[in-house]
Amino acid sequence: MAKTTAPPSRPPSATAPRRRPVSARRPVDVRGWLGGIRLSGFMVIMMGLVVLAAFVLVPTIGTYVDQRQQVAALEAAVQLSRDEVADLESQRERWQDPAYITTQARERLYYVKPGEVVYLVDDDLPPELAPQEQEPVSDELEAADADWMSKLVRSVTAAGLAQTVTPVTVGVPDPEPSSTPTR
Repeated sequence: MAKTTAPPSRPPSATAPRRRPVSARRPVDVRGWLGGIRLSGFMVIMMGLVVLAAFVLVPTIGTYVDQRQQVAALEAAVQLSRDEVADLESQRERWQDPAYITTQARERLYYVKPGEVVYLVDDDLPPELAPQEQEPVSDELEAADADWMSKLVRSVTAAGLAQTVTPVTVGVPDPEPSSTPTR
């Protein structure tokens, strides 16, 4: 059996750059970096054209996106309308069937054929769905002994037949004797 070994590792050569630890790196001089950038006239013109294209295209793209959203909303509304039309057409077809009409008349209007007996159950709810008795709203309210309508008629009649009118005293100041003559 032949035994293979890995090639020997190379010692670091003198030409390989040494890496500094991360904490020993010097800060980047931004002014020097920006000073090294040289702009030509062609480059300035091209950058101006890119900025101009951005100003021209951004509103156009926004308009395009808005219109696509409107188109999608309108397509959804059309689909909803088509579904409603299909539902109404199916209902119209059902109403053409005499058996369906008879069934609806029996269920909705309680129609019966001659000689049939129909029993209506008033309280057909299960006990858990039946409305529970409510407690009184207030302890202060009491049932009136007399009919309120008759009391109203008597009050209006008495007010209309009254011969004297009593002056209103609530909110009217008492007359004070004035020492100045009135004109």
